[in-house]
This record gives sequence, C-alpha cells and structure tokens, in this order.
Amino acid sequence: MLHALRQEGLSYSEIARRTGYERRSVAKWLKFKAPPAFAEMRRLAMRFNGILRSKRSETLDPWIDDAIDSELIPIMRFARVLRRDIDAVNNAIELPWSNGQAEGQINRLKTLKRAMYGRAGPELLRARMLPPRHTN
Repeated sequence: MLHALRQEGLSYSEIARRTGYERRSVAKWLKFKAPPAFAEMRRLAMRFNGILRSKRSETLDPWIDDAIDSELIPIMRFARVLRRDIDAVNNAIELPWSNGQAEGQINRLKTLKRAMYGRAGPELLRARMLPPRHTN
C-alpha cells in the first residue's frame, strides 16, 4: 500500500497523513521495503498473544514452526528459545500459577537499592520498602 501511494507521486508526509503512520516510519519502510515483513511480524505476534490468552498450548508447536519459517530474525530467535524449553513454556501457558508478584517485588527492591546506593542505610531502605505503620 505504501509503495503504491509513493508511485502515485505522494510525498512521505502525505503518505503519513493518509495512513496514520509517522513520516520517519514511512520513509524507512519505503527505503527498506519493510511493510510486508512488519505485517508478517505483527501477524505472528498476534497469534502468539492469542495462544497465551487462550491458555491452550496445543497450537504452540505450529506457531513455532511458522515463526522459524518466517525468516524474520528476531522472531526466529524467539521461537528457537521457546522450543529449547518447550515443557516450561507449555506449563506457563496452561497452568494458573505465576511468580509475577514475587518478581515484581524483587524488581522494586533492586530499583530502590540502586537509587539509594551510597546515600542511606538499611533504616531508610526498610522505611521505603515496608508499608507505612498506622497508629491509632
């Protein structure tokens, strides 16, 4: 579609206005002929999102095959990593348990420690990490 608009003689800015894409993106895609690759990457990403949301892993293997056959380097790498530990990926899709809460708290603690490094002692860190005490 972008190439057709460009062949009609439209400027990058006009193509951006008509399509809703940013002008720089239009210029880059026209230069590298990336819109078909972008569309394929988006299609694969949406399919993978559907697999995660459906909580059914039986469609994961065909998705991995399609991703590897796509010749889109980032997607191919991601699919190969998934295949290496397929049992864990299947469990992550199907099982209801998550360590997201624990990982979030660990991430929060590390961020606070980095921000406070060399500035404060454990008392301030404890005050920042624990919920405030309410006195009655």
